[in-house]
Amino acid sequence: MNLAAIVNALELENLTPEIDLDTMPDIRCGYASDLLSDVLAHAPRGGVLITVQVHLNVIAVSVHAELAAVIFALGRRPDDATRARAAQEGVCLLASQAPAFEIVGKLYELGLRGVDA
Repeated sequence: MNLAAIVNALELENLTPEIDLDTMPDIRCGYASDLLSDVLAHAPRGGVLITVQVHLNVIAVSVHAELAAVIFALGRRPDDATRARAAQEGVCLLASQAPAFEIVGKLYELGLRGVDA
C-alpha cells in the first residue's frame, strides 16, 4: 500500500515533509515494538515500525533494519535533531494520537501484515 494512502487513512501527521510520500516504496508489512533490539532482529525490511520511542536510536535502528517509516503512537514526537536525521536518512516519520494497539489494528484492516507474504 502506498505510504501516502496509509497517512490519509490513519490521519497521520507527516513529521518529515521533506520526503515525498508518493515516491516511497509500497508498504506491505509492519512491526510494533518499543524494544529496539527486537526491531533489529525481527522487523521486516521495507516495513513500518509502530513505537512510542522517539530518540535518535530509533532512526539508527530503522536505517539498519531498512524500514521505510516509523509511526509514533500516543502523540509522541521526536526532537528536531532526530527528525532531521530521519529526513537525511530517508526514513519517513509519522505521528498519531492513537495508542499503538489501535494503529496496528487499522493497518491490519488496510491489509498490512506482520511479515511480507
